[in-house]
Amino acid sequence: MIDVIVIGAGPAGLAGAIASASAGLNVMVIDEFIKPGGRLIGQLHEEPSGEWWNGIKESERLHLEAKKLSVDIRCGASVYNLEKDDDGWNVHTSIGTLSAPYVLIATGAAEYPIPLPGWTLPGVMSIGAAQVMTNVHRVQVGKQGIIIGANILAFAILNELQLAGIQVDRIVLPEKSPLSQKAGEPAEVMKSLLNAAHLAPSPLLRIGSRFMKNDWFRKMGMKFFPKNGVKINGTPLLLRKAALEIIGKEQVEGVRVTDTNEYGDIIPGTETIYEADFVCIAGGLYPLAELAAVAGCPFQYIPELGGHVPHHSETMETPLQGLFVAGNITGIESGKIAMAQGTTAGFSIAKHAGKGGSATEEQLQLAVENVRFVREQAAIQFNPEIENGRRKLYKLWSDLYNKDVNGSIQTKIG
Repeated sequence: MIDVIVIGAGPAGLAGAIASASAGLNVMVIDEFIKPGGRLIGQLHEEPSGEWWNGIKESERLHLEAKKLSVDIRCGASVYNLEKDDDGWNVHTSIGTLSAPYVLIATGAAEYPIPLPGWTLPGVMSIGAAQVMTNVHRVQVGKQGIIIGANILAFAILNELQLAGIQVDRIVLPEKSPLSQKAGEPAEVMKSLLNAAHLAPSPLLRIGSRFMKNDWFRKMGMKFFPKNGVKINGTPLLLRKAALEIIGKEQVEGVRVTDTNEYGDIIPGTETIYEADFVCIAGGLYPLAELAAVAGCPFQYIPELGGHVPHHSETMETPLQGLFVAGNITGIESGKIAMAQGTTAGFSIAKHAGKGGSATEEQLQLAVENVRFVREQAAIQFNPEIENGRRKLYKLWSDLYNKDVNGSIQTKIG
């Protein structure tokens, strides 16, 4: 009999499976990819401490630990429906329908697309796809590239492409439009990037960024932003240039761009073409939460968390009995935080299943505190107001739900 079904074999899912299994529960993990690890297996970067974060090694460590605890990991299997009956949860998958009293959804995040003319040409891909092709499949995505979109994810993967010997000539913004939203507004992009200025490669940039947090200095900085851009690990970031079209006949041959003002408005007569044989579109990330919606879990739109997120508590339970969530489905953060949340969810499930008594209760409390600690220590925050987002969500939980003496969740009346 399966006690827990974990959907997603990324950092949150594997960590949750390990915690649940260590408490004595029978756990199965399902993932559509060919191997466990999720986004971890595409990550490779140097930490501020000087240590290297190797996602492949970290995923191998988690996989080995899960196997030692007899966790059943099924890769290459897709989940397409999730429903509850009196006996528990029925998870409909490409390998059949599986049942368990507890389900942990750890489906991670997806990338926002930014469509523009020519984006269906061979050689155009999302920035995440470039990461997977480079670090997982060891495929060279091209020899001379351009990134459209400037955000923390784009800069992290830029560094990984450079480590693989792949040349990225420049970073430009998408054209301002209802589809690109703030990603096409130089002033808004600058404001968001300042929250990661402590990671800038030069002392001059780090010092200058402190002044740029002042509204007046930032406006002046955008008005007189260097025409040749500011280099990020040797690649020019051109905040005042917007991509209008990706050009090519059979494949990518270049990008047609134009100059803009600080608000992203096009300056007529400034169009030029940059040559390239591949283009990465970096639109940012949002929680991949469709399965929680299919299950009937209520949602809240919280921009600071990256979009619509399922209602959940700090112990990762949802209002639906037996359904838990962890990782980027709850808000866009790092792999380390996803693992910490997964551990919390795993012990929370064990507590609800009556496993381990006070020891499990203590482990759960330590896990919750560890999530807070890891979040405080995070070098990179994809959304700078993540703490405000979490506070909103937990206040919402407190306002809407409480528990009776048996631990079941009840909706507050009035």
